[in-house]
Amino acid sequence: MKFKFRFAYYLFGLLLGSMFLAFFFKEKKTEFCYLPNCRVLKDLRSKPITYSDATTAKFAEKWVSLEDIKKTLQFGDVDFSKSNVPMDKGKLYIVEGRNANNEDIIVEVINYSDRVIVKDVKKE
Repeated sequence: MKFKFRFAYYLFGLLLGSMFLAFFFKEKKTEFCYLPNCRVLKDLRSKPITYSDATTAKFAEKWVSLEDIKKTLQFGDVDFSKSNVPMDKGKLYIVEGRNANNEDIIVEVINYSDRVIVKDVKKE
């Protein structure tokens, strides 16, 4: 069999396999979270979230909302140089994101084994 026919069979099989995997993983609603940033954010979102008094005071100031915090925990960037610090039997994570006014915000989160506490929210 000539090389071009073998290559065509290979590409056809690769295409079918890719379509099968795309359909299979789409139905299961799985995420491919292998990078550290994605894994930390997914872990933070998977636990119940509580808010400290300092954070609820920031909500009253109206420059940040609960939706901004959720979007930051979904799409933000974890600053690993300042994060993963032991604090109160948990670990402190610094997550950088944006609020609805497109201003940079920094969310300080303490990750415990069973819950997550949003310690503070700051403008950058």
